[in-house]
Amino acid sequence: MKNDKIKLHGFNNLTKSLSFNIYDVCYADTPAQRQAYIEYIDEEYNAERLKQILTEVANIIEANILSVSHQDYDPQGASVTVLIAENETIDGTMDEISSEAPGPLPDTVIGHLDKSHLTVHTYPETHPDKGVSTFRVDIDVSTCGVISPLKALNYLIHSFDSDIVTMDYRIRGFTRDIYGQKHFKDHDITSIQSYLTEETRDRYKTIDVNVYQENIFHTKMMLNDLNLQGYLFNQKLEDISEGKQKEIYEQIENEMLEIFYGKNFN
Repeated sequence: MKNDKIKLHGFNNLTKSLSFNIYDVCYADTPAQRQAYIEYIDEEYNAERLKQILTEVANIIEANILSVSHQDYDPQGASVTVLIAENETIDGTMDEISSEAPGPLPDTVIGHLDKSHLTVHTYPETHPDKGVSTFRVDIDVSTCGVISPLKALNYLIHSFDSDIVTMDYRIRGFTRDIYGQKHFKDHDITSIQSYLTEETRDRYKTIDVNVYQENIFHTKMMLNDLNLQGYLFNQKLEDISEGKQKEIYEQIENEMLEIFYGKNFN
């Protein structure tokens, strides 16, 4: 459906919401290493860093930031919320604001928007008696009017060490043209994957569950290749026996599969 330059009766009332769950899996062998991992994540992704990420998201989707609130939590975790407003556009029209094409990659916590917002929350955690640790980031980008959150996909995925990503995109409500006709979308979309770069799609196994008649789109992704050294926290692969390497590999792989499929295998 191509809706460029359709004249609207008043404001574009469509709400477009994009929700992420991003997971980073790590292996920290001892209780001391696990605690050090939690502290590292808490420092690396503190509220100030998350605020910078959401500020860049607002720039990518061409939104004006109205206010920002952020908070670091004890013992761990952080949140940021941003309130945003859309940039000035031609009044009374519905441009084709979001073609199915990837947004930019990063060059490098709650934000409030006018009728729109960005939020991010972090959840670092560890297994009680095994070495596997998981860092989860929840991100929500909810916009009204001509702002599209889909252009921020690639930047957000590459802003974190994303082993597993689950994404939900939904267009809610409707807007009317000057003839009273309802419009339930203001851009074409067949899959969230259309907004990912080819490089990103090649790196991940992806599954779609889409409900087209309801304008609901779901995609989940898991890294194809597991390089064990990249998952070790403060450890070198050459210092670990082959048998232990195999055990760690299986633990990490099992953790990722359980998150990806949403169920326990052991």
